[in-house]
Amino acid sequence: MTIRLATVPIDPPVLLAPMAGITDLPFRRIVSGFGAGLVVSEMVASQEMVQAKPGVRERAELGFGEQATAVQLAGREAHWMAEAARVVEANGARIIDINMGCPAKKVTSASGAGASGSALMKDLDHALTLIEAVVTAVDVPVTLKTRLGWDDDMLNAAELARRAEGAGVQMITIHGRTRCQFYKGAADWAAIRGVVDAVSVPVIANGDILGADDARRALSQSGAAGVMIGRGAQGRPWVLAEVAAALFGAPRPQVPEGAALADLVAEHFEASLSFYGATLGQKVVRKHLGWYMDTARTPAALRREILTGDAAQVRRLLPIAFDACEEAAAA
Repeated sequence: MTIRLATVPIDPPVLLAPMAGITDLPFRRIVSGFGAGLVVSEMVASQEMVQAKPGVRERAELGFGEQATAVQLAGREAHWMAEAARVVEANGARIIDINMGCPAKKVTSASGAGASGSALMKDLDHALTLIEAVVTAVDVPVTLKTRLGWDDDMLNAAELARRAEGAGVQMITIHGRTRCQFYKGAADWAAIRGVVDAVSVPVIANGDILGADDARRALSQSGAAGVMIGRGAQGRPWVLAEVAAALFGAPRPQVPEGAALADLVAEHFEASLSFYGATLGQKVVRKHLGWYMDTARTPAALRREILTGDAAQVRRLLPIAFDACEEAAAA
């Protein structure tokens, strides 16, 4: 099954969610390499991006021009959203996604540059001015990511979706929680069906999808055209490809174990150091190392050594860590 946004195909319809501090370019490239239909950049604040006049480093970080990549913009002022959209389109973005779902207080707060993200669901008229500004500013497809509503008394995702489609949005992703739920409780995939029924553009289901069984239930309950996976990919960048194989007939990935997993983790480690520089890169990638070792059930003592050691120690211990896991599993 292929979702087509103008001339941009999304095949398979299994997408990587944008996650601040997690879905950076090194991680997105690994996920894409296994076979994701689309990966989305970390959220970019529109005004800050325009005023900073991004150069080569910022373009590289967002993955401009890379296949199957969308750039996600956030903001509250139509002028800056439009200007940022023009900047990322000029630099090669193939899809622009608008964030109206982030629940973080620093994003939704009315102070400073906040009152964006999911706070925009409290004022759909204003939200539409931002959508219209972005769609009018660019020729590439524009998509929207949002939630079921602000809280249980304001479940207006279907109305926002209808109006967004009318303004030219070509795909809508719904996280099956309200903003006030943050990430508590269970995602309500069935509630996404109201959005699916309200629009003719593809709707993507998001929230609590950790593997193929979850994805199958999410699609059945929501009627969505595809799924977006976030936390489920932490430590398992191949999981999107597994879901795509199980649900959409895509090639089944070779899930790395033992030495092969050690090689993948080492590749991620080196890519992060190269991208950010040695000191920052090791700090940024540490959480990924932890998730990989969670997946592989690395022994606690060895895990501590890897997470607290210097780069040379990490390089020396990674093969031992994942070989040890393979040997333990075979015992």
